[in-house]
Amino acid sequence: MINEVVLIGRMVKDPDLRYTGDGTPVASFRLAVNRNFKNQEGVYEADFVSCTAWRGTAETTANYCRKGALVAVTGRIQTSRYEAKDGTTAFVTDIVVDKVRFLEKKKEEKPSAPPIPPYPEKKNSSTEHMRNEVQSWEQSQPPQENRQEESSQSPPPVHHSSQRTSEFPDLTTQPRPHEKVGV
Repeated sequence: MINEVVLIGRMVKDPDLRYTGDGTPVASFRLAVNRNFKNQEGVYEADFVSCTAWRGTAETTANYCRKGALVAVTGRIQTSRYEAKDGTTAFVTDIVVDKVRFLEKKKEEKPSAPPIPPYPEKKNSSTEHMRNEVQSWEQSQPPQENRQEESSQSPPPVHHSSQRTSEFPDLTTQPRPHEKVGV
């Protein structure tokens, strides 16, 4: 038999943390879980599901979840019944929570620091200085014809670090002994 539930929803209110007579923590909370279809008015409705977490899960949920927090819950369905004060039998369906996963970052309680305003631009900033240097360099260059003649000359040889030198032996061409590997 399989009895497994996975829910993603928002906390209806802060979890209620209590302790049993022997000191075991238990947290009760309800999740608002949207349905995946719209009603006749074109609105998504929500189901409000009662959940109960025990021990460490109860304490963690109570300490870190607040009203409106988006969480994922895994657990199992548990049903029970009791006799109400008026003599009728009441049935209760509850989710016994195994795991709670927090799906949003914790909201900061303190206001964040205001953004730092940008520095006012200086008249002779380094960017403007560089722009002036580039313009003066372009003006001092010879005409296009001379540039083409210079580029037709062969460029000086370039030595890359990937080229082989005689200082180091070429290990890739030397035969390697076969190794036996146990499987």
